[in-house]
Parts: sequence; C-alpha cells; structure tokens
Amino acid sequence: MICLSRSGHRYLRRVHNRVCSPLLIERSIKMALALSLLLFFPTPGTSSSSVGTKLSPFPACSITPSFEVSRIMWYVSTRGMAPRVDFEGALFSGYAPDGGLYMPEELPQLGGETLRQWSGLSYAGLVKALCSLFIGPELIPKDDLNDLIDRAFSRFRHKEVVHLCRLRNGLNVLELWHGVTYAFKDLSLCCTAQFLQYFLEKRKKHITVVVGTSGDTGSAAIESVQGAKNVDIIVLLPKGRCTKIQELQMTTVLRENVHVFGVEGNSDELDEPIKAVFADVAFVKKHNLMSLNSINWSRVLVQMAHHFFAYFQCAPSLDTHPLPPVEVVVPTGAAGNLAAGCIAQKMGLPIRLVVAVNCNDIIHRTVQRGDFSLSETVKATLASAMDIQVPYNMERIFWLLSGSDSQMTRALMEQFERTQRVNVPKELHSKLSEAVTSESMMDEVITQTMLRCWEENQYLLCPHSAVAVSYHFQQTDRQQPSPPRCCLAPASAAKFPEAVLAAGLTPDTPADILALERKEARCTPMRKGDDWTQMLRDTIENLSRQWQGHFQNTPE
Repeated sequence: MICLSRSGHRYLRRVHNRVCSPLLIERSIKMALALSLLLFFPTPGTSSSSVGTKLSPFPACSITPSFEVSRIMWYVSTRGMAPRVDFEGALFSGYAPDGGLYMPEELPQLGGETLRQWSGLSYAGLVKALCSLFIGPELIPKDDLNDLIDRAFSRFRHKEVVHLCRLRNGLNVLELWHGVTYAFKDLSLCCTAQFLQYFLEKRKKHITVVVGTSGDTGSAAIESVQGAKNVDIIVLLPKGRCTKIQELQMTTVLRENVHVFGVEGNSDELDEPIKAVFADVAFVKKHNLMSLNSINWSRVLVQMAHHFFAYFQCAPSLDTHPLPPVEVVVPTGAAGNLAAGCIAQKMGLPIRLVVAVNCNDIIHRTVQRGDFSLSETVKATLASAMDIQVPYNMERIFWLLSGSDSQMTRALMEQFERTQRVNVPKELHSKLSEAVTSESMMDEVITQTMLRCWEENQYLLCPHSAVAVSYHFQQTDRQQPSPPRCCLAPASAAKFPEAVLAAGLTPDTPADILALERKEARCTPMRKGDDWTQMLRDTIENLSRQWQGHFQNTPE
C-alpha cells in the first residue's frame, strides 16, 4: 500500500483528473518523489510560515545591493505553491512539491568593485565565493565549505580545474572537461556529491541514487559519489547503445557503493523500471531514494562559475566604467548552463549570452519566435548530449525574466505539460530576446567546424563544443563587430571518436581512456524477459539492509 501525505493525495488527484500527456505522467512521479523527500528530510530550513491554509505565490525574487552573507538564503519554487526551503532542502528535493524548480528568493547584486576583487580568483575560488553567497554558514561553515569544494576538484587533471585556450582570430575556448569523465558534468556533480555527503554524515542518513543514462550522466554521477560512505548509486545503461568509452567509464568502477546494470533495451525502455520504482512513494521514502540530474539547484549554482571565469579571462580591462561586456556562447540541451548564465547576468555580470543548439532546436525557436513546443521526434545528431526535447531549466529562465512571476510560470509550464506547446507571452519573449540570442546548427556544420578548427589551430573540438565554435566562425566570417567572445566547451573530443572520424580527422585518445579496455569490468545484465522493476527493487532493499547493519554495528 502506498502512503501519501494529504498534499500528495491532492496532487495525484489533480493529475488523475486531467487528460494526462506522457510529460504530465512522468512529472507526477517526480512530484510524488519530491513530497516524499521533503518528508524524509524535514530540515530546519523548511519554512512553513510561507504557506498558510491558502497557498499563494511567493514574492518576487529581489535583487539586493547589500547582501548579507550571514542571513539565511531561502529558495522558492518557480510555481509559487510550495513552502520555501533552505539550501539543504533544495539539494535533497530536486523538484519542488508543486512541480516547480527551486530558485533563490533573493539574488545578491555584485557591483563593479566586487567584480574587480573577484577577477583575480581561480575557478575554484569563484565556486567558493558563489557558494558562500547561496549556502549560509549556519548550514555549512565557510571553512567546511571551502574544504568540500577543494575535495570535489582534487581529482581534476588540470591544475586550474578549467582552462581557457586562446586560439586564432579571437577564438577563446573554455575547456570545462578536465574532470575524470572528460565532461563538464564532473564540475557540478562532484560539488553536489560533497554537499550531499556533508549533510548525510551530520544526520547519520543514507541515500540510494538511481540514475538512468544514455552515457555521460551515468559516468559523471558514478565518479562524483564512488567510495562515499553514505551513498550507494545504481546506474542503468542501455547495453551496446552507449559509446564504448562511455560504457567502460561506468562498468570499470569497482567500488562497493557502485552498482551498474546493462539493460537490453534503449534509454526509454530502461527508464520504465526507474519510473515504476519512484512511483511507489512509500518505497522511495523507506529507502531514501533520489536522483542526480540538472534540475538540482546545486548543479546550476556551480555552473554559474563558468560564466564568471569566462568573463574575467576574456574582458579586456576592468578599469573602465561601465565594465566592458563579454559574449559567452553556451552549447546546451537541458539549458542548465544557460540558466546559470542568466542568473549571473541578473547579479550584475556584464555578459551577453548566445545559446547554440543542434537541430533539436526548441530553445532556438523559443528565443527567436516564442515557440516553446515539442517537435514530432528527437533527431539523432553528432552532438548527442544535446538531443533533448524538454529543456526543463527554461522554466527557471522564464521565472527569472518575468520578474519572478510564479503564477505565469506555473500556467505556462502546466500548459506545456498538457499540450506540449506554448506560445511565450509577448512581454516575456521580449525580455528573453534581450537577454539571449541563439543559433541552431546541423550536423554538416558541426563537422565542418571541427575540421576548420583543426586546420586553423590544430585543436580538436568535440561535436558539442563545435556547435558553439560554429557561431564564432559565422560572426568572424561576416566581419560582425562584437565584444570579446568565449565559447564554452562541455566535453573532450576524446569521448567522441566517431564524430572526429566523421569530420575526416584522427581521434587522439588519452592513455587513461585507452587503459579502460584493460581494466576489469562489472555489469549486471537486465535481459529481455527479466522483471527489471523487481530486480531494481531487490537491489535497493538489499542495499538498505546492508546500510542498516553497518549503522547498527558502528560504535557511537
């Protein structure tokens, strides 16, 4: 029997009474999960006073010039119908119980003097400075916070954590892929995992993270929590449908808390047992289940540092008033990096944002025409991580640019979940167009860009980075005047040898990736005909028993 809180019953009744689209059904499961996690983690930072007997939208997110770091930073739902929470509450919840995404109730405004002081910080120093604004010392004291961030970046290959490559004709490429899995997700997931472990140890709790992956998310999630004492991770991968490198990055991690299953099916099919498990709210609560994806505010928070670092590296001078602009080109799928950039803009960072996508162009159509609607199908492209139909972090951007209008955001997103199509209101679309410009690139342009970048610079781009660099080439070819420009590079070309070959180039595979083939691998098969849901439940229950036995045998 599934036990729900009253709010959970009300929510599921509301869903049941609608004509449910697949988006809405999936969202209902996630909302139930959010409700159960709030019940499991009744943090001191959940503010019940913000919701009375009649729920009302939260006040608008305010911009505070003199921001007191010592005050509690509250987070509110973009849909305005859930209690506000502190950072710990937002970290463990993912989605808010009303279906929205958490955003800071207040944004600090950073003046020119503060930006000049920050300009000398390393990337890790910027992450620490930003996190100290959004995670109060009452939750994580400053020294502890700094230690957690240092620990998160301790296994990155580059001493600067991220690295700016200055190439010919003003091409600046910010390499965000120097983590263990060669993808930008390492940056935010490693920090998020440290924050999770910090709170779990304080509360003597254990969680099991369940992840379905088509490639990069699974490996980065495993890397972020492998060896963690209070976290087990279960990853379901589509056997034979990831690249060989991506699969080996998951199956060769033999830590006791890492459990990888190879599913005889595609990504949609492997999601089915995960959805079935998370639909059982009582089971989720009993076994403390959660997922790690980019709906989590912690990941967006860390990604804000990309934009600050890009600005400080590329701005010609900070001695002028006003400060000079820098254009940041963001290749994106789910719009997490884009949301981070929009927040940085609102805080006072003088960046101009360009969002670059592949032919799965829902964000491009939204920026250009206000057409926020699904295409009939997701098209497979060389930039596979951007093959996304639902860029869920656009909800954060709508809320932010609407002046924190939760009522409008809720109406937009609920309509989108019902009909899979929304025309963005004229005023909001105008603000979006002012904050962001956009371009969409076909596979042919991606391979041409990879080839050109190699010929001009002897520099290999991954296909996702090439989406951003193609915009730079377009602008320089047109001889368009522009401020300094920085292209974010989310992954190493080493992860995508097939795309490198398609561009007529030779892959350059690092030794540590080549070494994966010589490592022992461990992967439990989920074969056609097996009961995948029961296998997943059995694994979760077994991990819970092991944790309970470990906890009972641990001396005080």
